[in-house]
Amino acid sequence: MRFGLSLSCQHLAGEDMVRRFEEHLEQTALARELGFDAVFYFEHFLMPEYQMLHQSTFLARVAAEAGHMKVGTGIMLLALHNPVEAADMISTLDVITNGKAIFGAGLGYREVEFEAFGVDKSRAIEVFEEKLDVIKRLWAGEIVRHTGHGFRLSGVGSNLRPVQRPHPPIWIGANSTGAVRRAARLGDAWFINPHAKLSSLEKQMPVYRQALEEAGKEEPETLPMSREVFIAESNRRAMELARPYLEKKYSTYVEWGQDKVMPHGDALALPFEELTRERFLIGDPETVAEELLEYERRLGVNFVILRLQWPGMDNDRVMEAIRLLGSEVIPRLRSERI
Repeated sequence: MRFGLSLSCQHLAGEDMVRRFEEHLEQTALARELGFDAVFYFEHFLMPEYQMLHQSTFLARVAAEAGHMKVGTGIMLLALHNPVEAADMISTLDVITNGKAIFGAGLGYREVEFEAFGVDKSRAIEVFEEKLDVIKRLWAGEIVRHTGHGFRLSGVGSNLRPVQRPHPPIWIGANSTGAVRRAARLGDAWFINPHAKLSSLEKQMPVYRQALEEAGKEEPETLPMSREVFIAESNRRAMELARPYLEKKYSTYVEWGQDKVMPHGDALALPFEELTRERFLIGDPETVAEELLEYERRLGVNFVILRLQWPGMDNDRVMEAIRLLGSEVIPRLRSERI
């Protein structure tokens, strides 16, 4: 099993973003020293509650601290971007990292973001697929003629190519069952979301594998999953430290509409004690390690991207959680394979 750190660069309005940015570089350097395999960063726009740094610009700087680690978009809201620009951004990241970029992409769900970028939300799936296809064709060196949603290519190509060939791994984020099928068809892996319960994901996994078979694809070598995690010296202390921030963050997700795109039978608008079950990894090192092994056993995941900071949380707590993960959880799980 491999491990990535998801840098949670959403911060409260009014916070000093220069200081917060420097803290994320410290977190990246510590993760590198402790043997993490990757660092990821997600994307949102126009959040009344939070400040958030621009994804590709931020990751370009993070790459300088990443060393051996892969650097990924986890995820890019692809339907909002011009495909030529997106292709160049990921190619540039792959060049900066010398072939260690991962292209995580997803659909998004917030109306305010679609409106701001001039994308009809009702056509978001069509737009997403169209833009991903154009990106792949540009990376393949094709001369592209295509009139799409907000762009037109009149027989042009790009000489800026990724280091990895044919392209960096494409991980498609998906919540709903239909989106899982789409991830199998379009991507190199389903980037399993951090919000759904383990039992919900377990029901979706056969759907994913069947869709792979229908697309004529082998099961991918890498099956990545993102999870919310917090670790401390005891289960009680971990929950005590994480709850105020995680509970607030998920109430914000409900306000944004994330609850409406969950797998059938799953929900986020729940009392916190119920919300945490089969969803968050919160506890001491032994508890978190055992829960990660359970995800591996039941889903087959072998690359876990862990997010352990939420808006308002102090950097000292985050750094200590990274240390515990790197010194006690990751070695324990890797020793299981020896």
